[in-house]
Amino acid sequence: MSEPIISIRGLRVVYHALRGVVKAVDNVSLDVMKGELIGVVGESGSGKTTLAMAILRLLPPKVARIVGGHILFDGLDLATAREEELRKVRWSRISYVPQAALNALNPTLKIIDHFMETAKSHGIRDRKWVVERASELLETLRLEPERVLNSYPHELSGGMKQRVLIALSMLLNPEVIILDEPTTALDVLTQYFILNLLRAIKEKYNMTMMFITHDIAVIAGIGDRVAVFYAGKVMEIGDVYTIFKRPAHPYTRALIKSIPTLTGNIEEMKPIPGTPPDLINPPPGCRFHPRCPYAMEKCKRVEPPMVELKPGHLAACWLLA
Repeated sequence: MSEPIISIRGLRVVYHALRGVVKAVDNVSLDVMKGELIGVVGESGSGKTTLAMAILRLLPPKVARIVGGHILFDGLDLATAREEELRKVRWSRISYVPQAALNALNPTLKIIDHFMETAKSHGIRDRKWVVERASELLETLRLEPERVLNSYPHELSGGMKQRVLIALSMLLNPEVIILDEPTTALDVLTQYFILNLLRAIKEKYNMTMMFITHDIAVIAGIGDRVAVFYAGKVMEIGDVYTIFKRPAHPYTRALIKSIPTLTGNIEEMKPIPGTPPDLINPPPGCRFHPRCPYAMEKCKRVEPPMVELKPGHLAACWLLA
């Protein structure tokens, strides 16, 4: 396994709501290894997007803030870095494809203008270089550069716009790309096409990717490792094979059992009972215990530690401690 390119330690992020303080990311520690594609999976509201936005400090001001922990990247703590230091990292070294990315393009600008504006914001004004670089990336993503660069967003399909945003995120050759639900709004065939492209791009450019999704099955085909989130915490971390073939945490097992398969028995598919907890007033102990069929009395009182079951495979459960 390679060395970490991003190391997250004890990260805590809260949102200030009318009802109280939402503990969206609560004491999360996670390494993103150089050159890997790591999937961050979990139900809606588990803190996945908050984690992604916290890495680049893109959290909504006055509403959300980092209240503890560290995000280490090349000797810089992104959790406490000054704004001018962050500007040198954002997009040029770590880029972000946001959730609802299909609405992220400015409808009044042609696609080439999006590339030009991104380059200018980082001091690059050479239009010839931008056009050549954008054309190279669009061709890699199976798009026709001449047509796409001269189009407005509304002239492109959803899959084309998604690929444009991925190309835009690669413009300045970043070391890490964070993709937040990049295939959610697309049909199944387009999803499959883009997922295969992402895997090919990662291998071609030796790029590190963090892929955030609520669909754990998406990661099975393209991921190297998986971090399973639940209620603002990491439940389990491991390589893709281990997580899918030998999941250790009851939540991971329940999440996998809730996925329909083409070859398995449909009667074995079971939804996870109950609902995720209120993160303003989360349950004590293990946050999954109200929905866990194996919960013990200790689970209801004491938060379980993260235990290493084998090298690279960790889970937080008292059944494993």
